[in-house]
Amino acid sequence: MNPSSTDVQPSVQNNTSSTTTALGTGPGTGATPAFSPLYQQIKNLILRSLEEGEWKPGDVIPSEQDLAARFKVSQGTVRKAIDELASDNLVVRRQGKGTYVATHAERHIQYRFLRLQSDAGEDDPAQRAIIECKRQRASADVARLLALRSGDPVIFVRRVLSMQGAPTILEDIWLPGLPFKGLSLEALSSDRGPMYAFFEREFGVRMVRADEKIKAVAATEDLAHLLVTPIGHPLLSVERTSYTYNDVPMELRRGLYRTDTHHYKNELN
Repeated sequence: MNPSSTDVQPSVQNNTSSTTTALGTGPGTGATPAFSPLYQQIKNLILRSLEEGEWKPGDVIPSEQDLAARFKVSQGTVRKAIDELASDNLVVRRQGKGTYVATHAERHIQYRFLRLQSDAGEDDPAQRAIIECKRQRASADVARLLALRSGDPVIFVRRVLSMQGAPTILEDIWLPGLPFKGLSLEALSSDRGPMYAFFEREFGVRMVRADEKIKAVAATEDLAHLLVTPIGHPLLSVERTSYTYNDVPMELRRGLYRTDTHHYKNELN
């Protein structure tokens, strides 16, 4: 079977080839549209297994050869599907060891969503202080962004991140109540690793992508006090919605960034 991107599944209903057998026996049967490239269908089947927890963050996934046998496709088709998953930061290839489900516990992924960097170019890990963690009802705008109903339970977290010893980022975070049931101020404060790695380990929730809105605002009296900056000082407002597999929203985060000694860096490809 030709593993190239022109390898197309013509029709799930009418095709009697081994490709049809693969789509009929793998996870997520029927979820892939007809006429999509075969490697894309295999990618979606692997994504379904990740979503359903068959392989958890940090786990090694089956080899390309085993996946090819499982889905009854060529090894080259599986390789192209995994290449895309690696480009999406969903899996990590390790030479001589295999392919692993990506985790926010890995250093090169820990700060993938934190784009604030020191103007001096120094490695500047953030120190955090959890100010608040409580259960509340979702307002209309929070519910809309988290695909909930107004009044549904959410967990609200407020924290301050300090860089080079100075308060630099104030973040308000909303999480859907059901997936994060049991999250507490004590648990968040006692864990010193990346927050997203904590969510993976304790709640089985992995953030895989995010959308952001950025604008400039002026510090109000309350914000100026928390960020130790003058009232009216310019701040960068960053609103982020983070998603787990299958584009399910799992976090709304509204951050206010001081940029007098730091800048927001983004890479455009």
